[in-house]
Amino acid sequence: MRMDNESTVSEFILLGLPIRAEDQAVYSVLFLAMYLTTVLGNLLIILLIRLDPHLHTPMYFFLSHLAFTDISFSSVTAPKMLMNMLTNSKSIPYTGCVSQVYFFTVFASIDSFLLTSMAYDRYVAICHPLHYNIIMNLRLCVLLVVISWALSLTNALAHTLLLARLSHFRNNIIPHYFCDLSTLLKLSSSDTTINELVIFVLGNVVITLPFICILVSYGYIGVTILKTPSIKGIHKALSTCGSHLCVVSLYYGAIIGLYFVPSSNNTNDKDVIVAVMYTVAIPMLNPFIYSLRNRDMKRTLRNILSRTK
Repeated sequence: MRMDNESTVSEFILLGLPIRAEDQAVYSVLFLAMYLTTVLGNLLIILLIRLDPHLHTPMYFFLSHLAFTDISFSSVTAPKMLMNMLTNSKSIPYTGCVSQVYFFTVFASIDSFLLTSMAYDRYVAICHPLHYNIIMNLRLCVLLVVISWALSLTNALAHTLLLARLSHFRNNIIPHYFCDLSTLLKLSSSDTTINELVIFVLGNVVITLPFICILVSYGYIGVTILKTPSIKGIHKALSTCGSHLCVVSLYYGAIIGLYFVPSSNNTNDKDVIVAVMYTVAIPMLNPFIYSLRNRDMKRTLRNILSRTK
């Protein structure tokens, strides 16, 4: 343990995943494959949307930003985790740890806001189809993305600045594979009351409020579908919203499991496993969900492959 003045940490030790030493190589190959799939799959979505003019719609505009965010979100933690597993080096500098907290918070927040924007887009498309092009114009779409980035950057900056003032820690061992904000606060020997209050307030703004907006949007969508209970209308609504609902369920399911379901004080293995799902598995699954369940994406991919041949 390397500390200055016996309490000021200059680096942290990441204990990593709860995996036996003899299994590290196998799991490192597995997580490397998952990370590469995340990057290539989401890049493919961005490329398809950019190449096909038929996909230049609000829904795919938000989807391209979501794909970029998923690549960035996974890249905040996965490369460091893989490097630690392959090299057996578990240390991370203090500045690197604070930076990881900042970018993790930024991209996690943007994910939440983008999913909310996509839910609003589906609400307008199904509940107000005649006014869809007027309401969901390019200006509004860009404005929603800019607001998402602005709120996310502000949220992350607030947490990071408050974390940076906590320079005294009981020890520098983090029982995780990345620098988790809540874990760092537990290690701190300083007063973290303000940090916890800000997490509660901004957490409701970034996570709870968007989730309520998504639920309200789909509540109105459900009411609209029930007013015109035709099989064709229900099938169209499900095909339009199905992919988004799958991603929302995975995203918020992981957050609830990670931050809202209490775990034992003696072990955090459950938290680490859920965090892997949240940071590695879900960003990898998103391209499959949107490509396999979306006829427009499959058609565009077939057209590009046929032109290539």
